[in-house]
Amino acid sequence: MGEWAGVAIALASSSLGGTAAAITRYLVGGADPVLLAILRWGIGFLCLLPCALLLGVRWPQRPDWPAVALLGICFFGLFFILYNIAVSYTTAARASLALATLPLHTMVVGAILGVERLTARKIIGVGIAVLGVAAALAAGLAQRPPGAWRGELIMTGAVFCMAFYNVLSRPLMQRSSALGFLTVGMGAGAVVLVLAGLVKGSFAALDHFTTAQWIAGIYLGAGGALAFILWVMALARATPTRVANTMTVNPIAATLLAALLIGEPITPNLLVGLLAVFAGIWIATSEAKPA
Repeated sequence: MGEWAGVAIALASSSLGGTAAAITRYLVGGADPVLLAILRWGIGFLCLLPCALLLGVRWPQRPDWPAVALLGICFFGLFFILYNIAVSYTTAARASLALATLPLHTMVVGAILGVERLTARKIIGVGIAVLGVAAALAAGLAQRPPGAWRGELIMTGAVFCMAFYNVLSRPLMQRSSALGFLTVGMGAGAVVLVLAGLVKGSFAALDHFTTAQWIAGIYLGAGGALAFILWVMALARATPTRVANTMTVNPIAATLLAALLIGEPITPNLLVGLLAVFAGIWIATSEAKPA
């Protein structure tokens, strides 16, 4: 039940992440990638810190702080700057499709670092889920914007940051707590992002934000905090590959929100792909543990 609970929590997190891709696409015309990351994780940290203090979480041990901070800077800083650059080149759905290769990257990184053993069942499950994503979005792949390949290539490279975060974070969380680990890492990433924004002059764009853009930015921050509370909770309960496999839901959520906001049709490809995604998750997750 621990593995299944972790996967269920990760599904909720990945769904929130998919909606954030559509919101990021909405904001990308009025803010640079650094400001978007600041809105997401600066606001997210301000939401997260009071919760951690009120709950009296167990913070990372002092020797672990440099590693936790470095992981946070790599993920909440570098990964999301690359993420925002990628979304500026392509659509939310196509960027999320590239992001859905996370299970494959996580399996490879986990195997390289000797953290998780690859099995035929995991490989088959992840493969089915990723193919399900491709089927879900196949109808729209031909209608790509010019230069979209740049965004998808950048997103694929950024996914390696998240794969290393997934694999390396679990032992650090187990020596502290999921929420304490997340707060320190997100705080380190937010500090670096704010310093980068000050140097780059990114905050000037806020003077021209409309009410709708502020609402979208606050949603990015609050929703991002909730999504990653759920994500680290999932990593504390399930293996990195099984958690990462739920990322295949991300482009489905992005496509559904796009259908709601701008009337894009929900095609039979989407429904068939959705079934394949959940079938792949079940195959990869339901493998019996060795005695």
